[in-house]
Amino acid sequence: LHVFFLTSRHTQHKIAIETLQELNTLYKGKLHVVDMIGKKFMCARPEAVTMHSSEFPTYCKKLRDDDGCEHYLNTRKSGKATKSAEQAVEQLITIGPMHSETNVAYAKQQRLCPYEVAVLQAKLCNVVVADYNYMFNPAIRDSFLKKTSKELEQCIVIVDEAHNLPERVRHLLSSSISNSMIRRGMREAEEWLKLKQDDDSELLRQLMALEKALEAVAAGLNQNGQKLVAREEFLNELRKEADVDVLISDLEFVGDDVLEQKKVSYLHMLSKFLTAWRGQDEGFARIAAVKQGLKGMVLQLSYKCLDSSLVITEVVERAHSIICMSGTLNPAAMYRDVLGFRQDAIIKEYPNPFPAHNKLSLIVPDVTTKFTARSAEQYKKIAQHCAAITNAVPGNSIIFFPSYDIRDKVRELFYPQSRKTVFLESRKMGKKEKFEMLERFKEYKEHGAVLLAVSSANFAEGIDLPDLLKCVVVVGLPLQVPDLETKELIQYYDKKFGKGWDYGYVMPA
Repeated sequence: LHVFFLTSRHTQHKIAIETLQELNTLYKGKLHVVDMIGKKFMCARPEAVTMHSSEFPTYCKKLRDDDGCEHYLNTRKSGKATKSAEQAVEQLITIGPMHSETNVAYAKQQRLCPYEVAVLQAKLCNVVVADYNYMFNPAIRDSFLKKTSKELEQCIVIVDEAHNLPERVRHLLSSSISNSMIRRGMREAEEWLKLKQDDDSELLRQLMALEKALEAVAAGLNQNGQKLVAREEFLNELRKEADVDVLISDLEFVGDDVLEQKKVSYLHMLSKFLTAWRGQDEGFARIAAVKQGLKGMVLQLSYKCLDSSLVITEVVERAHSIICMSGTLNPAAMYRDVLGFRQDAIIKEYPNPFPAHNKLSLIVPDVTTKFTARSAEQYKKIAQHCAAITNAVPGNSIIFFPSYDIRDKVRELFYPQSRKTVFLESRKMGKKEKFEMLERFKEYKEHGAVLLAVSSANFAEGIDLPDLLKCVVVVGLPLQVPDLETKELIQYYDKKFGKGWDYGYVMPA
């Protein structure tokens, strides 16, 4: 059998690989392990990092088909591994479990494709450490299993921090467009037509029709700037001035061509959205909304997945066995239902191994992050409490806020009161940046430092700080914004399980 150890974040791979290294020492090299991250992040070409994740596969495929990637050609010829690639794989397997960064660096040095080398490795490995996508994105899963000659029925799937899985899969199956995306698509189409010396304006006319249809269905938004939209309501508006099938085909054709030159294509994104929009209604919500963008208000139309079991159930049913684990998989029965397990799934709960008397838990009841109670006075009080606690703790502390917005409002008031060095998590940190920040944070073990982080972001889980972290402050529960999507999720779980409020709102937070 083959073991897939799946995580939701790159930072969680570190503990898995280190554990496997110890196991391999214990079992004298019987474990052959490969650490896989997203294909885009393993790419040896410098432009890959700037690309949108949804666009990279098309760009990569086109490059391979046209023999335009030296690294790929050095790794595979006519689909088969080259001698250089086979030697690299043999060398990496001999060394034993290692982090993906080491794998990538080695392949780059050999002028090979890091991803394809890792795939060749995976073919010979009995343990694969990877992101959720490798098992729960059907297209990626089927392709990876085929390439590595593995069958899902022969796989033991271990899902780490599995409380993240429902939201991650819902996000994977969701799609959206905006009027700003359509306008960027228009500029892209104009540039493409100019480049091809083509004065046919049909594509531009159809893009205008798309924007007009978006504006039409967004009319009459509620006071929160949102409304539900029926599938046919939007398609009928679009059909008034455009042929939907022709539009999707044209957007895909031009978008693929643009991807070769620019590495990103808004036309391609629009094509994928329109294809997704024609999908099923059950387990999905279609929402029009107006949101604040960087340059003013933006109209958005979304096709939101409400039911992650639509994808997960297939893995649960087909895999040899599946283990979902987390320190916060509570209540376990809820996750059994939401993830699409049968009622007879085995539920186990284990006692916390750490001595209870080693931990002091305090509740500060005179502040709140409740939406209706947020104010400058409230933020001032929160900052005072946070500073008083972290100043008193002899060592490192992390403060977790429910959102970046609240964190940033409190931090300005926290800075002058804190007597310690303050670290600040940012929204778009890469794996390298996260690792470097953690290493700097660890250096303050003796003097003490404070990391201001967010509950559902980079440092809330999957990191290990033994003897390096003395205090955690949780500022309010990370409850979802009570918007239309959240209300639809509550209503859907009410209909399916009779527990909408608990399953869709309270328990996840």
